[in-house]
Amino acid sequence: MYLHLGQSVMISDRDILGVFDLDNASWAYKTREFLERAEAEGRAIWLTEDLPRSLVLADSRWGEPVVYLSPLSPAALAGRAARGGLE
Repeated sequence: MYLHLGQSVMISDRDILGVFDLDNASWAYKTREFLERAEAEGRAIWLTEDLPRSLVLADSRWGEPVVYLSPLSPAALAGRAARGGLE
């Protein structure tokens, strides 16, 4: 199954390592440090021009995980996954 993350980006559900709510997770120093490092290394993919609502950590199969910053809430992503992914 594939999950649509926003802006025509879909990834396999097998590659998803975690989905995190940025409203709750972004205040932590370690999370901010992780995001800054991912951006500096070119592993952060922004799917919105506005503030993202969720962070999707995915296995890249080539090394370090990829970080998708999605405009969709974690609840919306979970709902899409429960309904089969493609919407």
